[in-house]
Amino acid sequence: MILSNTNSATASAAAGDSNSAAAQAKLDEDLNKFLNLLVTQLKNQDPLDPMDANEFTSQLVQFASVEQQIYQNSNLEKMLNLQETSQISTMVDFIGNQVEFFGQDVPLADGRAEFSYVMPQGVAKGTINIANSSGLNVFFADAEKSSGKHTVEWDGKDKSGNQLDDGVYTLLVSGQDSSGNLVDVEHLVVGPVTGAGVDDGVVKLFINGAITVDQSEILSVRKAASEAPAP
Repeated sequence: MILSNTNSATASAAAGDSNSAAAQAKLDEDLNKFLNLLVTQLKNQDPLDPMDANEFTSQLVQFASVEQQIYQNSNLEKMLNLQETSQISTMVDFIGNQVEFFGQDVPLADGRAEFSYVMPQGVAKGTINIANSSGLNVFFADAEKSSGKHTVEWDGKDKSGNQLDDGVYTLLVSGQDSSGNLVDVEHLVVGPVTGAGVDDGVVKLFINGAITVDQSEILSVRKAASEAPAP
C-alpha cells in the first residue's frame, strides 16, 4: 500500500473549498435579499422624510467585511491543504523502510517480527506474552530482568512451535519487583512502513498496512533487511 491515504489530503482540500464556497454562497444570498429590500424601501420612501443613507451604507460595509474574511479563510484553507500535501510528500522516503515506535501492536510479516522492551531497575521477575487478535495468548517467554533495553526477534511461532499467520499481535511485557509489585515496562515495536497520510493535520504512517502511527511517535528509521548494505 503506497500513499494509500493521499486521497485524504484531496478530500481535506475539497472540504476546505466547500466550506468557503458555502459561506460565500450564503453571503451572496443574504446580500441579494438585503439589496432587494433596500430597493423596495427606496422606491416607497417618503420624499419629505428620506431614509438615512448612513444606516444602509454601514450595512453594506459589514457585508464587504464579511466577504473579505471569507476570502482570507479560503486562502488560509488552501495554504493548510498545501502544507498537508507537502508533509505527505516528505513521508515518501519512509515507505519500504523499517521504523521503531512506542506501542504494543506487533506486526508479524513474512513470519518475522521485532520488538523491544525497557526494564527499570530492581526487577526480580519478567515475562513476555503475545496474544492474537482474539485475545488468545499464543506465545510466552521469560523476559530479561536487567535494567535497560532488550530486543527480541520473534520467529512468529506459537508456544507449540507452529508457525502463525502474518498479522497484528499484541505484546505485553510485565515485570515484578522483589515484593511482587508490578513495575512499568516500556514497549517498542519495529515494523515496515507501507503508506502515509494526514488526518486532522497530523502526519501518520501506516505500518504493515494495519497499524497507524503518528509521525511524532517514530523513534528511528532504518532500511529494510533486504535493502540493508552488506557488511
